[in-house]
Amino acid sequence: MKEILQSYPAYRRRQAEEAVFQRLIEDWDEATNLPLDLRQKLKSACPLGVKAEVLASARGDSAKAAIELSDGAVIETVLMRHQSGRNTICLSSQVGCPGACAFCATGQMGFVRQLTAEEIVAQILFFSRLLKKEGGRISSAVFMGMGEPLLNYREVMLAVDCLNDRNKFNIGARHISLSTIGIPVGIERLSREKKQINLAFSLHAPDDALRGRLIPLARQHPLREILAALKNYIDATGRRVMVEYVLLDGVNDSPPAARDLARLLRQSLERLFFVNLISFNPTLRYRPTTPQKMKIFQSTLEREGIAVTCRYRFGEDIDGACGQLAGRKKP
Repeated sequence: MKEILQSYPAYRRRQAEEAVFQRLIEDWDEATNLPLDLRQKLKSACPLGVKAEVLASARGDSAKAAIELSDGAVIETVLMRHQSGRNTICLSSQVGCPGACAFCATGQMGFVRQLTAEEIVAQILFFSRLLKKEGGRISSAVFMGMGEPLLNYREVMLAVDCLNDRNKFNIGARHISLSTIGIPVGIERLSREKKQINLAFSLHAPDDALRGRLIPLARQHPLREILAALKNYIDATGRRVMVEYVLLDGVNDSPPAARDLARLLRQSLERLFFVNLISFNPTLRYRPTTPQKMKIFQSTLEREGIAVTCRYRFGEDIDGACGQLAGRKKP
């Protein structure tokens, strides 16, 4: 789009961007304020269609889109509708994922390739258009879909800029979150950014041995290295870090594990963090912890002085919940 518009007055680019990102047109023919010849060029070289299949949950609180990219690769993105009226989009940053998390369907795909910023933005455009027809808009965005966002740093940050741009999607930085399994160099780089986005750390185990079994890529970086990078991030930004912890039945959900987790975080991060307990949705060989065990785990952390929240389940029946995105079309 930029290349085509270079030979036109600057206001034409503003008109084109307004049509795409604010009016959310799906075809250049709708941009009637642009000259016909320009519309034809854009329609030929820069089509706006997003090829996707949508699956909605029975409760109506979430929808998953399988988006087919230009090379035939398929990624998945999820829209979560909150009772408050907010709408959150869960974005993918890679095709597949190198993390190879044992409990994650995407991890079992292996890594295929990085997504471009444009392919990330296509996910946002798709659900923005859908919500516009209902009179709604995307309120917040989380990079918690397929892939490890800090291993696709440049393209993810370009997409973040597009999300945050008041002339595009106009989503406040504090309503944008990025989740990582812990890439120290990426965390350090993020600490130097002038972006007030939120950082979440997918921990899932209180020690390196168990974490290495659950997250093979984590073996490259011991917890002390990751937590040191997070401590530097907290000190540099003054921003609170969310520590994500998926509870797996009989694996990491015991009271001793909760006490070990509390001790680890208190000693390493000291301040400005909280734990978000995630009720896992069954995939592969793992089962979710029971509600009773989850309650005990939460109360154990709270007795240790740790701030705790619990994540509400979205999209279990459409394989759109934690660990279930696999980048495959449903038959």
